[in-house]
Amino acid sequence: MKAFYSTRYVLPLPAGHRFPMHKYGRLHERLSAELPAVEQRQAEPADDAMLARVHAPAYIAAVASGSIDPKALREIGFPWSEAMVERSRRSVGATVAAARLARSEGIAANLAGGTHHASADKGGGFCVFNDIAVAARTLQHDALSAGQAPPRVAVIDLDVHQGNGTASIFAADDSVFTLSVHGERNFPFRKEPGDLDVGLPDGTGDADYLDALDLALVELDARFRPDFVFYLAGADPHEGDRLGRLKLTLGGLRRRDERVLAWAWQRRVPLALAMGGGYGHDIDTTVQVQLGTFAVALAHWQRWQRWQNASP
Repeated sequence: MKAFYSTRYVLPLPAGHRFPMHKYGRLHERLSAELPAVEQRQAEPADDAMLARVHAPAYIAAVASGSIDPKALREIGFPWSEAMVERSRRSVGATVAAARLARSEGIAANLAGGTHHASADKGGGFCVFNDIAVAARTLQHDALSAGQAPPRVAVIDLDVHQGNGTASIFAADDSVFTLSVHGERNFPFRKEPGDLDVGLPDGTGDADYLDALDLALVELDARFRPDFVFYLAGADPHEGDRLGRLKLTLGGLRRRDERVLAWAWQRRVPLALAMGGGYGHDIDTTVQVQLGTFAVALAHWQRWQRWQNASP
């Protein structure tokens, strides 16, 4: 299974900054040591033309040049630097590459991504550009360029925070279905309505979460037939997360991942995986959640390969 990564994901931040940037390097190292069947490839940056399939050209230019308004930068939560711009471009490029590869291999992944708080003309919540939205638009662009029908895309967003940016980008687009299962009282405090939003109370544990997810997947199935799925597998619903406020265990999160990957497999819908948030009191626990997600994805990727090899 292929996954995209870059050392440029790790952005130098001021001392005391609350974003756990080092989690990306730790996930990279643990995958290399413990799941070597996940082949890590270099993430290339998205260029302006690719970003402009979703984002306003003036916003792209302001981010690239550093002329972005200080208030807008505070909403993003990272200080501006060329390294910040490069990191943001590579995070998008990685999800685009994973999506393109998943079309033929069934599943591929980004070790980062899931920047779902970025809307067309602004960022927020540690998200500069919306990688899933750009990748969805790029798949549709690729199909149209090849004279094919553009794929219908489902976004299954299981970060603990609602994907407000993704919902706003696709609000008037019937070709993309956005599903978000999140903490109702958590950030963002002003939610953008998606196609299916499931807000959960603080303290929700494994059983209630998985019941809610099962019902959401049934409703998704009844309302939409995707040709492609983006799965945002946030680690932040974990009970040890600083910002999550839900109470899922490691086992519960693994069962969550299994449900989503099995749902896509049963319908033979290719899937691209992004990591989303994770802010554990112990960052190694966050990485352990993510490692579990990759283990589930790898097993389903292997199932895809067996099925494809057996097909006449």
